[in-house]
Amino acid sequence: MASAVSPLAPKSVPSMPVIAGVRLATAQAGIRYANRTDVLLVLFGEGTAAAGVFTRSKCPSAPVEWCRAHLKAGKARALVVNSGNANAFTGKSGRDATKLTATLAAKAAGCKANEVFLASTGVIGEPLDARKFGPVMSGLAARSASGGFHDAAKAIMTTDTFAKVATASAVIGGTKVTINGIAKGAGMIAPDMATMLSFIFTDAPVSASALQSILKDTVADTFNAVTIDGDTSTSDTLMAFATGTAVMRGAPKITKAGDSRLKGFRKAFHAVLADLSEQVARDGEGARKLVEIEVEGAVSKTSARKIAMSIANSPLVKTAIAGEDANWGRVVMAVGKAGEPANRDKLSIWFGGIRVAHKGARDPSYDEAKVSARMKEPKIFLRVQLGLGRGRDRVLTCDLTKEYVAINGDYRS
Repeated sequence: MASAVSPLAPKSVPSMPVIAGVRLATAQAGIRYANRTDVLLVLFGEGTAAAGVFTRSKCPSAPVEWCRAHLKAGKARALVVNSGNANAFTGKSGRDATKLTATLAAKAAGCKANEVFLASTGVIGEPLDARKFGPVMSGLAARSASGGFHDAAKAIMTTDTFAKVATASAVIGGTKVTINGIAKGAGMIAPDMATMLSFIFTDAPVSASALQSILKDTVADTFNAVTIDGDTSTSDTLMAFATGTAVMRGAPKITKAGDSRLKGFRKAFHAVLADLSEQVARDGEGARKLVEIEVEGAVSKTSARKIAMSIANSPLVKTAIAGEDANWGRVVMAVGKAGEPANRDKLSIWFGGIRVAHKGARDPSYDEAKVSARMKEPKIFLRVQLGLGRGRDRVLTCDLTKEYVAINGDYRS
């Protein structure tokens, strides 16, 4: 785990309210790290609905396969997350580890193993010794309590430099409901249906099918619009759990995602995911700059997304930003290689709100000193206008520094 906190870390951390029907506890199981928590147990009340989206990697981890197999029922009583070992590319031993972990958690929680969801993050290819969960699982269940979301976020960190939490509230049928979220992720981030690990909790009485629809819709422009290094993890997992306990305070049960009473809930849900996904971008391994890339004038939103990701994943663009160089030539390169419609002579580019290139050439009013000063800021806004249509999209990334190489060069050692 990285030691120095990212300079892009949020200046303040929100107070995370209690959510009825959610109890959390963390422990040191010694999976990989010494003297730090590395396992999280979350217990849910009966009737909790579950939804999830996972990596589209063709080499998914054993926990991802476990969750997919048991999500169809849409019910959850427990969640176990460990850091330090991804339990990915581990063959039969990996599948045995998930089964043992779920069995241990089910016994401690007093539920069935198929009501337990799992997630693991860390080194790929190393067998996970799930027997280490045995000595701590009953204790976790015994001391689980409402609250503790900050500790939960810390327990699932790997190379993260700060714990990622977010919260928001909404009103459904005149009753206030709460949405809390935690996430981890700093490297191997090019999400495809989710980020590395993120978990959302709410007391809203929303059915599993409605929650699944909302989750799938919301992830598109939040977690799936973030990239650190262009590498999609084998372990990407984003799950949401709705305890429904707000019913006891008068909230109506919602069974359809299109219900008009969910308008405020959808907005708050999006805010939590957007907050967490930006924190992931802020904590990119070795990052010193948060980069927001907006592509306009594309032939479609899909085309704009592909071009924006081409720019965001370009090592040359990212290293230029690390060097505080507004090198628009590298942006032109990234636009051109994206494989999407583009016209060089209609292309305009802005760095930090300053237009540096216009209609296929350097902007006539380009001022090197002015742009250089803007590039020293911790957040860089990069805008591209293609001039071809009305398609627009936005993605987040970070710069690429020497620290990224150092962190990943030493990751398994």
